[in-house]
Formats: sequence, C-alpha cells, structure tokens
Amino acid sequence: MPDWNWERPDQLGELMDQFTESMARCDKLEPLTVKPPYDRESLRSLGVTGIEFAAWKTDHPGGLGSDLVPLRAGDTVTEPGRLYRVDGERHFAMLDACQPLPFEAGAVDWVYAEHLIEHIPPDAAIDWLREVRRVLVPGGVLRLTTPDLRRYVESYLNEDGFFARHRRRLRAAGVGPPMPERPAFMFNQLFYLYGHRWIYDFEELRHALGQAGFAVVTACGFRQGARQDVAALDRVLRNDETIYVEAVGGASSGV
Repeated sequence: MPDWNWERPDQLGELMDQFTESMARCDKLEPLTVKPPYDRESLRSLGVTGIEFAAWKTDHPGGLGSDLVPLRAGDTVTEPGRLYRVDGERHFAMLDACQPLPFEAGAVDWVYAEHLIEHIPPDAAIDWLREVRRVLVPGGVLRLTTPDLRRYVESYLNEDGFFARHRRRLRAAGVGPPMPERPAFMFNQLFYLYGHRWIYDFEELRHALGQAGFAVVTACGFRQGARQDVAALDRVLRNDETIYVEAVGGASSGV
C-alpha cells in the first residue's frame, strides 16, 4: 500500500478495504448441499463444532470460518449464509454479525471472535451476542478478544513505553509505514482507524455480555482459557494491546 497514510483515516479505510478484498481468496470453494438454518446434527456431520468470526479459513479443525467479506476462488464467490468447503479441508459461511445467524439454537459448542466486536455499533453488538448465546449449546464457550481501552489509557497517562513497543511490533510485521510517535495520535488511532465503532475495557465487555444474557464472564490470558483448542486461536501480532474474555452460554449460565 504505497499511499498508506496513518493520519488520513478515510483514505486508510478505503485502502484497507481494498487490501481485505484482495486477501479473501482461496484455491478451491465447494458449495455444500446442507441448507439453513443449520442444526447441531448437520454441522456435526461435517465435523464442525464451533464458529470463528472474522476468519476466512479458521485454524481450528472443527471450526466454521466466517466473515462479512465474501471468499473467492476463481469465478466462484461465496453467497451469504451458505456453507462451503474451503481448499478441501475447512468450512466457511459468509455471515453478517448485524443480522440473525442461520443456525438453530444450541448448534455449536464454541464461538470465537478476535478483534471483531469493536467494529460493530454497541446496540448491534449486544444483538449479535444474544444470537451467539442462542446458537451455543448449554455450557458452550464464547471467547472474545478486542483492544483494551484501559491499556491505552494507562500508557497515555503514564508513558510506560507500550506505545513505542506497539509501533515497533506493527512495523516489524510490515503493517504500513512507521506510526507517528505522538501519544495523542496513538490514543486517537484506537478510535478512528480500522473501522472501529466502540472500544471496550473488561467492565464494558461484561456489561454488553450481561445485556445479552451471559451471566458467567471471565477475563483470561493470551492463549489461556476454558477450552485450550479455542484459546489457541489467539494470534500473536496484537496480543500486547488485547483483552481476552470468555463467557458461558446456554442454560448453565443461570439466565
């Protein structure tokens, strides 16, 4: 992205959208015959036990990857809500987190969403969380990760070196040119870049999850949680800025 400019949010948003669409490709897409709403039995027959949101190709062997952006293979483009086999080994469905999910109640054991909820307006996010709770089996686990507002506030106030380390990490990963070093820029970019709509700390996440009917909400560490196979989906790149939260769904949550 030669025209990348951190200090032009609108232009950067357009470039990131173009980059995202260019990355949403695979070698082979096979549409499956199973029809929505998907129930636990039909998903299990495919080996699917859970859903990873904002992932075209999940690393979980029993995961269904999903994203709002369609996945492409040659002239084949995914259709909303339909299930596909990706490259002969994983499954994908194009899903909109702001719309009802095409699954029966209790269809999956787990749901994972890394750095997604901050992209959804707060009222729509609570509606999505209600849908997630509905499709989870009783006792099923939702794992959410998102940038931690408290981490940014503390670094802005205390000048603890986090901003500098985070800039170096993104630069080493090849994410754009060097970020401006001004503390106010580092704080503002959390709110105004990447399409972010609402930024959370633990209490704000617990509030949203409580509104959605989750009664058991736990703060976790990087790649630590109730289900190690799901926690293992955490990616290293942004773990320095991320808060990890798990919630228990279904009847066992006490709601």
